[in-house]
Amino acid sequence: MSDEIMTGESRSEEENQSINWYVVHTYSGYENKVKANIEKTIENRKMQDQILEVRVPLQEVVELKNGVRKTVQKKMFPGYVLVNMIMNNDTWFVVRNTRGVTGFVGPGSEPVPLSPTEIRNLGIETEEEKVVVDIDVEPGDLVEVVSGPWAGRTSVVKDVNQGKQMITITVDMFGRETSVEIDFLDVKKM
Repeated sequence: MSDEIMTGESRSEEENQSINWYVVHTYSGYENKVKANIEKTIENRKMQDQILEVRVPLQEVVELKNGVRKTVQKKMFPGYVLVNMIMNNDTWFVVRNTRGVTGFVGPGSEPVPLSPTEIRNLGIETEEEKVVVDIDVEPGDLVEVVSGPWAGRTSVVKDVNQGKQMITITVDMFGRETSVEIDFLDVKKM
């Protein structure tokens, strides 16, 4: 690791404070565990304002098993996790020293942020592109799903996540109550 990363001497203060997406290399199969560990550390160290989001990019793939078509989520980049953060000594240390992380992607393990084109190609919305929806529901409220696979169902709100613009409701699936996340735009309050 270079002294430049640890001291930040060659980076201006403004560069240190910019929020960028970085790619972190992990042991294969540990992507979700690394994501959970980083999120737990963010919560414990109260770093939500420095490390904003951790993602394991997924894509929908149609599989054919025993003559049955099934849509499943597969990792787009096995062995990699995306982190949206302000690069500084503390955030670098937290991410780099998370169990299962082998390093940042970049020359000589020096973190290199993703370009806006790369971010768009991954389907990640930037802050300018995000539409923020304010919804007037709270846990316990009754909502109707107006679009998506659960359209027409009525359910009680279990959780509201303003950051992700999602609410959690329960639906009956195969005779069992299952929690699902629904976009704010897909529901209306009853």
